[in-house]
Amino acid sequence: MTVHAPVRAGAAAADGARRARRRRSLPSWIKTTAGVAIVAVMLFPLYWMVNASFQTNQQLARRSPHWLPWGGTLSGYRDALSQQGGHLLASLVIAAGATLLTLAVAAPAAYALALLRTAGGRTLLSVLLVVQLVPGIVMANALYRIFASAGILDSAPALILADATLAVPFAVLILRAFMTGIPRSVLEAASLDGAGTVGAFCRIVLPMSRNALITSGLFAFLFAWGDFLFATTLNLNSTTWKPITVGLYDYIGAGTNTTSWNSVMATAVISSLPAALLLVIAQRHVAAGLTGGAVKD
Repeated sequence: MTVHAPVRAGAAAADGARRARRRRSLPSWIKTTAGVAIVAVMLFPLYWMVNASFQTNQQLARRSPHWLPWGGTLSGYRDALSQQGGHLLASLVIAAGATLLTLAVAAPAAYALALLRTAGGRTLLSVLLVVQLVPGIVMANALYRIFASAGILDSAPALILADATLAVPFAVLILRAFMTGIPRSVLEAASLDGAGTVGAFCRIVLPMSRNALITSGLFAFLFAWGDFLFATTLNLNSTTWKPITVGLYDYIGAGTNTTSWNSVMATAVISSLPAALLLVIAQRHVAAGLTGGAVKD
């Protein structure tokens, strides 16, 4: 009896503590309602953008526009595709090029920093962190001088290089954090099988780092897709390689288009679709890629 009495007393105390926590905690329906309300507030601008894209300009000009696109129209999407289709294609080319260039540079760099004995690796990591703090306008001015002397202003390579310059340090940090979790025994086994440094990187490290590569590539694509600063600084005179961010800005700023708000909203919806689709498709890989190196040095 004396042996089990402390056990029973401890169990009773734990049970009482659990009941007290249940009494203090809010009911689940209150938490669900609060969560739905917060999500609704956050998504309301997106809903209103989609709703406005299907309404006519006359409906939008009213003091109380329709909450649902009754009697709507697709004219805004027709105008958006006819007037902004070239800018959307330019953004796709620039974002895809920046993504490929970012991964081509960041993956080998992260491999060297994470798994090879690289001299000055810690210093380079510190430099990459400091680069993240440099204002974008400073980088844009410096790149303008470099690209002007190289004669590549107002071209797709200029925007691809500029966007990759912004994305590479971030991608290196993500990939390096993930690659530090790869066991060195795997690389040693590959070395015994005759794989060199490059062979181990291509056949072992890259396949194991798939989630981190997808995450880095997604962020690089989003950086390039939403870029406005580099596009306006390095692409002043070109109309062929004007991305959708600048095209939408010019479309709103033109005096003849300020009343065609359904076309503006339709353009915004279309320009949001690639990023939204990529996030939905890659969300599982992004979660794994961001947390893969969370507990590693």
